Amino acid sequence: MNNQGEYIKQLEDVITRFLEPVKEIPFPIVIKVLTGCKVLAFDSKKDEELLKRLSKAAESACKNAFQEGIFTARPNEAGNRIEPYVVEALKSVGLEAGKPTSKSGKKKLAGYPDIQIDDELGRRIYLECKTYSAGTKEQSFRTFYFSPSKDPKITKDAFHLLMSFKLDTGERKSRRAFIPISWQIYDLYKLRIQVKHEFNASNRDLYTKEALLAEGIIE
Repeated sequence: MNNQGEYIKQLEDVITRFLEPVKEIPFPIVIKVLTGCKVLAFDSKKDEELLKRLSKAAESACKNAFQEGIFTARPNEAGNRIEPYVVEALKSVGLEAGKPTSKSGKKKLAGYPDIQIDDELGRRIYLECKTYSAGTKEQSFRTFYFSPSKDPKITKDAFHLLMSFKLDTGERKSRRAFIPISWQIYDLYKLRIQVKHEFNASNRDLYTKEALLAEGIIE
């Protein structure tokens, strides 16, 4: 093999290895590297009163959403629809809750985490809301993800928790609706995640005159 061919082969090998997922990465390490902030481990005994308030809020959000119903096409999309119930319930138990404020001071909607919570002791909790149906809880499809950002929503050492709701279906307002029938709160401190690399392109990259082979207009 000549030098050029050997170089191309080595490059292909490097790219192949680069694209392999990197697994079992501790979630706190990733957050620290990307934001400079620590993920704090939740102590169920030391933080017992806080957990009681969060549990009360989860119970209230679950009951209210059960009564009204969530109208969306798929169970995983219901996670976004249940957030307002959760925020309102958190406020009802005396916690300050809303969309996270980014490093630049902006209220950001997209990306992790969903909700920022602060209590009277100055503790910060970043909360992610998820929904699932009975048949999807054990599936291995990607449901939790986040990307590096120049303006991260995480700006303070904090607890990182997940509030999840199991969904059933029922009829509300003469329409089919998802209804939460149970709730759970998880600590993400021990979460292990993976990085899966991908190639991507924008519409500007795709739709170039140089690449156009044929086109037509329907009159």
